[in-house]
Parts: sequence; C-alpha cells; structure tokens
Amino acid sequence: MASSLNSSFQTSNLRNVFLGKKNEVCVSSVPVNRVGFLRKTVVCKESRIGKQPIQVPSNVTITLEGQFLRVKGPLGELSQSYPREVNVEREEPGTLKVKKAMETRRANQMHGLFRTLTDNMVVGVSKGFEKKLQLIGVGYRATLEGKDLVLNLGFSHPVRMAIPDGIKVKVEDNTRITVSGYDKSAIGQFAASVRRWRPPEPYKGKGVKYADEIVRRKEGKAGKKK
Repeated sequence: MASSLNSSFQTSNLRNVFLGKKNEVCVSSVPVNRVGFLRKTVVCKESRIGKQPIQVPSNVTITLEGQFLRVKGPLGELSQSYPREVNVEREEPGTLKVKKAMETRRANQMHGLFRTLTDNMVVGVSKGFEKKLQLIGVGYRATLEGKDLVLNLGFSHPVRMAIPDGIKVKVEDNTRITVSGYDKSAIGQFAASVRRWRPPEPYKGKGVKYADEIVRRKEGKAGKKK
C-alpha cells in the first residue's frame, strides 16, 4: 500500500514538472521572506526642443548674471529670470544653451519651456513678431486715434482700447489689424484681448478672427417643410 502511494506521488510530481516546463512555468524554491525586487533607475530623455542650441545674431547683446538673462537688440530690450531647475550657459560665441540642473519631473517640464522663451526673446529684439486680425461683419471697422485703437463691433458704443508700450498697431482698409513688436507674449495678449470683444460666430462667421484662423461653420435652422 505504501509503495503504491509513493509511486503515484512520484508520477504526479513528474507530471507537474513536465507540465511546468511545457507551459514555461517557473516555480521558485526560495522562501517567501527572502524574495526581493530589483528596482531599475529610469533616466528621463532630454527634451527635443530644450536640447537645441539658440543662435544669437551679431546685433544682439547678451548679459548673463547667474539665473538672470538680459537681451538687448535693435528693437528693444527683454529680461528673464530662470528657476533653479534649469541653467543658461554660453557654449560658443553667438550660441546659448539651456540645460537641466537636476533630474526631476518639473525640470523636464521647464527645460523645453524656457528654451522656447529664451529663443523668443532673441528673435523678438532682433527681428520682431506680428499678429494679424481681421474684422468680418457689416459695419465692423477699426480706426486709430492717437494711442488708442477704436473698434466698431455692433455695440451701442465704440470700443476704445489703449495700446501698450512696446506694441505697434497698424490698420488697413478699416478691417485688417496688424499688431507688431518685440515681446511675443505681449503681442499675443493684446491680440487676444481685441478678439475677445467679438469672437467669430459659427453661423455667418461675423466677428474678429485671426488672419490664419479657420472658423468651423454650422448649418442654420432649416425652414418648415411643406
């Protein structure tokens, strides 16, 4: 009786081993309290935008003092302070490089952002930026009165907007507005504030829109079917 039990036990063990190899199941004989997990350090990839160098033209002056950068060009002067997660360095004459100071999630976020802001500063003081707007609608028009931009957008009164310092506004044909300057963020903010007075509506397209903006149109209500 004992011999039959031993033979059946060995047969079941062999069957389990065979099935385990067939199904590629690995059974560990190490006690549970000795099993450990290996933690692999994952190195974050460098930002594709952040690792690109910034070319500085010859007519632009760079002043770097620790985490503070001042850029001066023929169109104006801009400055920027940088967080401790990134550093700005001069690698070669006429070249700037933004690098990460530490390997953290916030540093990865700040890397590409501040590289773009630095490049916008250099391009702004040397070449400048512009944003174009267009007025669409019957009676919609824009005029310049001194340092104010006056808009007629179908309200009971005209809209008067003061033009900030460092920004130039040009009006053509009373319906096309060009906002230009050396500070890209200020240009975008002023253009957005102009558009906010009358955003383009989707049925007839009336309103203030960017020149390169595509307004998705909707179909109006259909008449009563007979």
